Amino acid sequence: MTVDLDDVRVFAAVARAGGFREASRTSRTSASSASEAVRRLEGELGVRLLHRTTRSVAPTEAGARLLERLGPALAEIAAALDVVKSSSEKPAGTLRLNVPVVAARLVLPRILPPFLAAYPDIRVEVTADDTLVDILAAGCDAGIRYEETLEKDMIAVPIGQREQRLALAASGAYLERHGRPTHPRKLLDHACLRGRFPNGALCPWEFERDGEVVKVDPTGPLVGSLGSATDLLVDAAIAGTGLVYWFEDWLHPHLESGALKPVLERWWSRFSGPFLYYPSRRHMPAALRAFVDFIRADSK
Repeated sequence: MTVDLDDVRVFAAVARAGGFREASRTSRTSASSASEAVRRLEGELGVRLLHRTTRSVAPTEAGARLLERLGPALAEIAAALDVVKSSSEKPAGTLRLNVPVVAARLVLPRILPPFLAAYPDIRVEVTADDTLVDILAAGCDAGIRYEETLEKDMIAVPIGQREQRLALAASGAYLERHGRPTHPRKLLDHACLRGRFPNGALCPWEFERDGEVVKVDPTGPLVGSLGSATDLLVDAAIAGTGLVYWFEDWLHPHLESGALKPVLERWWSRFSGPFLYYPSRRHMPAALRAFVDFIRADSK
């Protein structure tokens, strides 16, 4: 059996993208060529790897098992090739990052533009995803997470602000109608706009002052998925629907403009900033090495 590695790469791209046309945009091949590559691979392996319909493409059980194993293997091959290439050239290649939406909004905008200016031969692909994915299986080089969700077998490097706060805010109109709460427990009498994590859990509302921690589980007229619907919650708060509790930096423009007013500011909880994390492996991609060195220098 002779399997073409390029066909394997194309299969992985098609399976992740969910279609031949979508994969052709990133794999530098036409949809028809991608289809032929997958057909060749299936012929060599003697098993169907993809379910094909007129509307979608999805891995079969065998295809899913193969894709799960291919992620780390293809990443290791790409890393080894990058190491060889970078020995005689400036860092180049593609850096693939999987980050939560909040990091794409608050952390990367300050870091990526100067990084890309310093390394014009590096291309960065960012997937903003609030699910806790396996970055290797997803074909990514690194990710960003907060300390409590870091995987223990990963290398972690601080990135961005080292301390952040969750801010509680409401519009002036809402506070005029309903009054200003004087203690976190008073939030149980207010309309609170809640965020829900991808795992289905509601984002906890936790406050702290002088060593006292208060957790409340308020209710309200609107619940939105954190990340994809966070701006909806913020816009609803600005419109006077209720109170919103989220990253201070995310709310900062509206607090600065006066569209939102800070509430219980002395109770806002603080927590450590995020980390860039990546696997410990012998062959580190040149683009990832350059990015790690860049953020380490930036944090000094």
